[in-house]
Amino acid sequence: MTSDLRQSALHLFDKAVEAADPALALRRALADHPLPRPAGRLHLIAIGKAAPAMLSEALSHLDHEVAALAITHYENDMQVPGAEVMRAAHPVPDAAGLRAGEELISRLSGLGSEDAVAVLVSGGGSALVPAPVAGVTLEEKAEVNRLLLGAGLDIVRMNLVRQQLSRLKGGGLLRHAAPAPVTAYILSDVIGDDLRAIASGPTVGPIGSRAEARSVLEQAGVWDACPASVRDHLSAEAPVPATPAAHNHLIGSNRKSLEAMLAAAQGFEARIVSDALEGDVDDAAQEVLRAAAQAPKDRPQALIFGGETTVTLRGDGRGGRNQELALRVALSAQNFDLPQHWLFLSGGTDGRDGPTEAAGGIVGPDTAAAIGPQAQALLANNDSFAALERAGALLMTGATGTNVADVQVFLIAPA
Repeated sequence: MTSDLRQSALHLFDKAVEAADPALALRRALADHPLPRPAGRLHLIAIGKAAPAMLSEALSHLDHEVAALAITHYENDMQVPGAEVMRAAHPVPDAAGLRAGEELISRLSGLGSEDAVAVLVSGGGSALVPAPVAGVTLEEKAEVNRLLLGAGLDIVRMNLVRQQLSRLKGGGLLRHAAPAPVTAYILSDVIGDDLRAIASGPTVGPIGSRAEARSVLEQAGVWDACPASVRDHLSAEAPVPATPAAHNHLIGSNRKSLEAMLAAAQGFEARIVSDALEGDVDDAAQEVLRAAAQAPKDRPQALIFGGETTVTLRGDGRGGRNQELALRVALSAQNFDLPQHWLFLSGGTDGRDGPTEAAGGIVGPDTAAAIGPQAQALLANNDSFAALERAGALLMTGATGTNVADVQVFLIAPA
């Protein structure tokens, strides 16, 4: 029974990833919103975990040479004929990302109104193209990124801060490209699809101001831990820069992946319980388990969720939000009225959960016992990877080449 549920869960996860296929999403979008055809030169820029696939698809719609650049993460080894592909670290930026950011700014500088820029945006762009403001080093910006990741902040508040420390985020790309017009095709990894937050909004206006970024850091309790250069920059008064207009097109999202899972859940009574499973990962685990406890137990059930939870780091273990969510569900399941046969999968559609090689976790009624008496200690140390590895409960997919946040499914089979 458990193996059958596992195969069903993996099938639904595959369908979620398939629905977020970046090339297909862009192909559909280009049918209604074709690439610009300027009198001058077209520059194609792809940023994010899906950058190579999106750029390859875009190039297939052109019959002439263009300047093309993709910036993606190290695990994505796809090559794009006719384009330069640069790779950098995620989620914490590195020197390769800094070089990529400088290359992008160099390509945008000096464009004229007769030129045009098409930007292909997918999740992960915030870390992949760091371009720190004057006075802030890459190491200092990376330290802020680490503080943000460990503070349990949602993606919108994290990217509000990141924008204020970058020359490219929060509309910075538009300002560097001006006066050349910019058209963007955006694959969303942000719940609610706020374009300002996806990859920190390089082609839209900023989420907030320097003062608001400082407030976020203060409320998170990490302001004093930030480098002095960052505190100086965010404390200095400065006018809000004008943001040139752009044509932004949303081409894919988490909701579309949830709907694909729903359609593929053959043999189950399926429903989307939530497309906004956000906030603290423990609260999310309780929400999942409450829904499962309330579901009918006399027929197969598939409870589908989507979102992006947050983890507050209290230890030095390895893991990610999906692994910790799965672990918390496994350890708390005994407190709920669940049937004998159930299985829960939580995975990142990009195939990578936090700084690990796992995409998430797959747990069931036997997982807690399989981990053993150290389960709670491992959880307290944020060591969900080690805990799930002991139980053979890791979801391992490899990089998927796309990213529309996280998906979850709780499967129930009657006894």
